[in-house]
Amino acid sequence: MQFCETQTYNNLARSFAGESQAGMRYQLIAREATAQGYIALADEIKTIAKNETVHARRFFEELTKRGGESIHNIDINAGYPFHTGDLVEALRLAAEDEKVEHERNYPAFAATAKEEGFADISGLFTMIATVEKHHEQVFRYLHEAMESGNLYKNESPILYICKECGHKQTLKEAWDVCPLCKSSQGFVALHIPYAKENV
Repeated sequence: MQFCETQTYNNLARSFAGESQAGMRYQLIAREATAQGYIALADEIKTIAKNETVHARRFFEELTKRGGESIHNIDINAGYPFHTGDLVEALRLAAEDEKVEHERNYPAFAATAKEEGFADISGLFTMIATVEKHHEQVFRYLHEAMESGNLYKNESPILYICKECGHKQTLKEAWDVCPLCKSSQGFVALHIPYAKENV
């Protein structure tokens, strides 16, 4: 069977499209965060957007390596999220999108690739699913922190650092305006707890 006749071929194309769209959706969320003055939050989201773009590149590389460099068109029958909302809701929806990828889509695509004899592509889907699980956790944390008003608050004192000037201070709540450079609270580096199973 030709590679272009396999389900893995179609799954790579679907994944390329999905990751490309996710990267753009997250850039739009980061843009809104920036507009609201949440610069450090926007930076975190931009990092995830970059991750998604790299995932798209890897899927594209596998497609062109095996399917030929001049694939003119691949018809994809798949659904992609097109939702919107305020910044808090956008973070929640992003977490849900990432959950679908790591719990449903990529494990199924990995199993298909393995069945069709593409162990390396199966491994690629599995590795990316692990990253998407981490992305879900980050988005979920950011959503909950924004919704509760605790993005810059903690029960016990922690080190807050201004990303503009480097000022550091151990507090339960970050300053509204940096005492050194007068930047707004949105420039304070975020403390995002990372799940131990993903480290």
